[in-house]
Amino acid sequence: MINIKGVNKTFVLGDSVVHALNDVSLDIEQGEYLSVMGPSGSGKSTLLNMLGLLDRPDNGQYLLNGIDTFSLDENERARVRRQEIGFVFQSYHLINRLTAWENVEMPMMLSGVAPRERKPKVENILEKLGLARRGHHLPNQLSGGERQRVAIGRSIIMEPSILLADEPTGNLDSKSGMEVTEILEGLNRDGLTLLVVTHDNVMGDRAQRHVRMRDGAIESDHRHDETGREHAAG
Repeated sequence: MINIKGVNKTFVLGDSVVHALNDVSLDIEQGEYLSVMGPSGSGKSTLLNMLGLLDRPDNGQYLLNGIDTFSLDENERARVRRQEIGFVFQSYHLINRLTAWENVEMPMMLSGVAPRERKPKVENILEKLGLARRGHHLPNQLSGGERQRVAIGRSIIMEPSILLADEPTGNLDSKSGMEVTEILEGLNRDGLTLLVVTHDNVMGDRAQRHVRMRDGAIESDHRHDETGREHAAG
């Protein structure tokens, strides 16, 4: 599903050159659940932005469902991103003047989906996320956990093949964080590929596969088998 080979990304900060990604190679299969962890500045967010087609690597190869993303122009990247990738961020990124319903509906509106097709899909998503009675509330009328569930609803309404979550529980208390984690894991059990960038060891350890980064490179990559034993991926 995802094939990354020899990817590099550098940024110039003043007189310094920062190697945000350093010869990164990574294969992710359909339906996997993996966490990406590491200290600040290790390259986690840069990797997520590249996977989400929000940023371009300097060189290397990135295939997404067989599509060579490196060769796509910006319009083509936006189309692939809209069709294949969902995003969940720590700060929700909801539109404050829109209701929960309208925030979830927004990707379909931007894609030109007819209103009669949007309504049942939004209803289904809100029901699935326990928000059926909160659809007409604005974000500032919702708890942090509810706002993150709205953001999840928005991210999956277009039925992407991969969900990229950047510190999805970072702004939540432990109870709300666990509820959000369980929702994400339920989506993964339904077949959605889930990649979580997190500093939270509890959440990171729940993933079936653990990728650790340091200094822009992958330091380790392990999977857990049914017995809980860890072994190298690949």
